[in-house]
Formats: sequence, C-alpha cells, structure tokens
Amino acid sequence: MRRREFIGFLGGATAWPLATRAQQPVLRIGFLRAAPPPERELNAFIRALADRGYVQGQNFVLVPQWGDGNVARLPELAATLMNAAVDVIVAEGTIVARAAAAVTTTIPIVMVGAADPYAGGLVKNLSRPGGNVTGFSSLDIDIASKVFEVLEEMVPGLKRIAVLATRTIWGLFAPTPKQAAKILGIDLSYIDMPQPEAAGATMRQAIAVGAHGAVVRGGPFFSAAQRRVIIDSAAEARLPVIYERHDDAVLGGLVSYSADHIELYRAAAGDVARILAGEKAGELPVQQPTKFELVINVKTAKALGLTVPPSLLARADEVIE
Repeated sequence: MRRREFIGFLGGATAWPLATRAQQPVLRIGFLRAAPPPERELNAFIRALADRGYVQGQNFVLVPQWGDGNVARLPELAATLMNAAVDVIVAEGTIVARAAAAVTTTIPIVMVGAADPYAGGLVKNLSRPGGNVTGFSSLDIDIASKVFEVLEEMVPGLKRIAVLATRTIWGLFAPTPKQAAKILGIDLSYIDMPQPEAAGATMRQAIAVGAHGAVVRGGPFFSAAQRRVIIDSAAEARLPVIYERHDDAVLGGLVSYSADHIELYRAAAGDVARILAGEKAGELPVQQPTKFELVINVKTAKALGLTVPPSLLARADEVIE
C-alpha cells in the first residue's frame, strides 16, 4: 500500500466513528435545586446513570440550575431549564418540583425526596401519576414522630421542640408533626428561619420560647456553607438540633435522621434512565424510600453536655467520634 493511500485509510478509519458519534443525540438532563446538592449525592446520581449507560460528557450533559437558597428564585431557574430544551428535569423537594411543574407540562420531571407528592399537588395518583411528574417521596412528614423520639432520647427532660424553617414550607410540615408531638406529650413551636444567615437569631428565639431542642427543616434550600452557618449557630446557642441530611452531622450537627439521600439519588437516576429510554413519567409510580439513616455526632453531644444512650448508638448507621 502506498504511503498516501495508507494515510487516507487512517483518516477514513478515524473519521468514521467520529461521524457515527456525531449522529447520536447528546441528551440534556436538567437539575433544579434551591441550592447546590452535597457532592456525595451528586456523584451517586452521576455514577448511577453511568451504570445504566448514560455517561456524562459522552451521551448526556448535565444542565444545572442551582440557586442560593432563595425560594423566590425557583420560578426563574425553572423557566431557564425549560428554555434550555432539556429532555428531563430532576428536582429535589416538593417546592422545587412545584416550580418545575409550573413552567412545563411536557418535560418529564423526576422528584428526589418530595415530602408529600400527592398532598403537594404534584401527582394525581401515586401508583399512576398521570402527568409529567414522578419520582420519590422522602417521607419526611411521616417520620416526624421518629425524629421527635430520637431527639427525646438525646435530650433528657425534653418537653418542647422548636421546628425551624421558612414560612414557605410550614404548610407542608405542620399538621402531621403537631399530631406526632401531641401523642408523645411534646409541645411544638414553629419559628421562622427566613434564611440561614438568620440562624443565630432563630436559635435564640427557640430558646426564648422554652425549647429544649430543635428540628431544622428545608435541607434542599441550604448549600454546604449555609448549613455550616446553621450548625455553628446551634453550637453557639448550645441548642440540641436534629437535621435532615447525613452531611449535617458530618459538619458538626448533633444528629440527623432521614431517608438515605444517596439511595434516593441512585433510585432517581433509574427513573431518569427509563424516561430517556422512552417510558412516560406519568406511567412510572411514585415510590417511597426503603432505607433510612441515623447519624450521631458524639463529639457534638459531649460539647453540649449530653450522653448518648447506648441503645441509640446501637441503632445508629454511623457514629462520628
């Protein structure tokens, strides 16, 4: 074979697979969240997609619209995703999923950990949603009694708990937790935490109303830096607080109890893959988490003068010394 012919052959061989790849559409996965997700959760989502044949940078690109914790920006961020012509939208939290559903009835939406998709008006039926929304609930409302019980075990003599959250999400969490607290004989106070930067004042207000412990709600609205502000404020106020995310306990929070968000993101990736393969969101049932995670920070407990009961330590999924 002549040199010129050989070079031409190599050029053709190289161009052929490139041309073939060019014919394959690059999918666009939108990701709507009030604040950037914890890195470990995002990585779990990306890896789970790769396990199903969707590799970032090869056959899909991630199109994130992550806010700064300001709920008021969610409609703007959702509209940006719609205009970006994404193939599917991943949304964490009821309010975030609502913002996505408000701007499109055609782009499929996969929820990650919505508190109550049915009561929140996101789906008509859990087994057959019927619209463009499906995904996973977090059961955060349903496990309210368990959250209170954990805090009660951590704090001797606990009689009043303050729920710290923005007024925007009070309606999602108020009724069931109030009933759970009543059954346990615990008084419940809701205190507005308009933004993480106000956490110090919010903690002091909780103490002023006689709270012996607190529950922080609104995990999807907080970045790592904002969670740090909340955790540091709780430590300064010496207020025992239970959180919604594994990362909160790792950052120094006393304890966290919630659905395992790593598993939720892996499962959500499965729904995304099914939708990208041609299935309709409205025909995929909304599912509940099957794994919950209790993380205890013993170092923080000691700083607060608390002794964690051995029975609680034995039930913990992770103990941070």
